[in-house]
Parts: sequence; structure tokens; C-alpha cells
Amino acid sequence: MRAPVGVILAGGLATRMGGGDKGRLPLGGGTILGHVIARLSPQVDALALNANGDPARFADLALPVLPDGIDGHPGPLAGVLAGLDWAAGRGASHVVSAAADTPFLPCDLVPRLLLAADDAGAPIALAASPGGRQPTFGLWPVALRDDLRAALGAGVRKVVQWTDRHGAATARFPDDAAFFNVNTPDDLAAAEAML
Repeated sequence: MRAPVGVILAGGLATRMGGGDKGRLPLGGGTILGHVIARLSPQVDALALNANGDPARFADLALPVLPDGIDGHPGPLAGVLAGLDWAAGRGASHVVSAAADTPFLPCDLVPRLLLAADDAGAPIALAASPGGRQPTFGLWPVALRDDLRAALGAGVRKVVQWTDRHGAATARFPDDAAFFNVNTPDDLAAAEAML
């Protein structure tokens, strides 16, 4: 299998940061999103950004911007579905997702997700750290996109509610810090210190 494509999930409302695009906040001479792109892009065949609103605000990134195909900000599964639809148009078999507010995501995220899925014979793999599952970091097969669309249409919003139906594998990572996400101004200060 060739390398999967990647989608960065940035479709949320960032209410705890006062709204706007959290990923655009400055961090270590760049932005949070810049760190995510730098870590994920070498691991995937192509990269896109799931974000709602005017896509022109991301023009400087030179990435496809994929809006949710379902109204009402239904959560990360809608972003995964947008990524799967984009991947299908590219002829890709799998998508790996990552959150836009996690600047320290693992540099071996993709190979470990692929290995976990392969070892378990599972169609989906989710990352986990000592603190628990990290459901916005996953390997998703394009073959399940219609199933996901139907689940979202039926009101499913929790990632694990859908992935558990498909026997998702778990890729275990040793460090919670790799999945540290910036949700508040204090988190942003902590991320600066972690750099």
C-alpha cells in the first residue's frame, strides 16, 4: 500500500481561545499549525486541511482546504469524512488524521497506525497514549466513507462510537506530551515552554 494521505482537522470553533483559528496562533517562531504540518507532511503522500469558513485565509499554506460536508459543526468525524471524500478523488485508499492544535504530534504517527491496523487485521487504527485514546489521530479507510456518512446522518458524533463498531485497532504511544493540545491561553504558554 502506498503512503496514505493526511488531513489536519481544524474545523472546530475554538471557543476556549475566544474563537478564530487556533492553529494560526504563534508558537516558537512559527504557528501551531506550522508545527503540525512540519511533523505530518513527511509521513503522508499529500496533505489537506479540514476547515470551515472562508478558505482564502489559509491560502499561504498552499494546501487544499476541505470544509465539512455536514452543517452544524458536527465534530471531528465530519472532518474525517471530508478527508475521505478528498482521498477518494485522488485514488488513495487511506487517510491519516491529526488535530490542528497538537504541535508535538509523533513523527512516527503514520507508520505506527499502519502497523497497528495490519497487526490487528482492522480497517481503522486510533492512537493512544498513557492518558487514553487520542481519537482525532487515526487511520481511516476510504472504503468506509459511505458508512461514516450514514452514521453522521443518523446523529453519531463521538469518534469512538463509530470506530468501535468497526473493531478499531490501537497504536500505543509512550508519551502524553506528543498529543498535548492547545485549548486555552495557558496551554499556549505551556507549549512555548515545552519547545
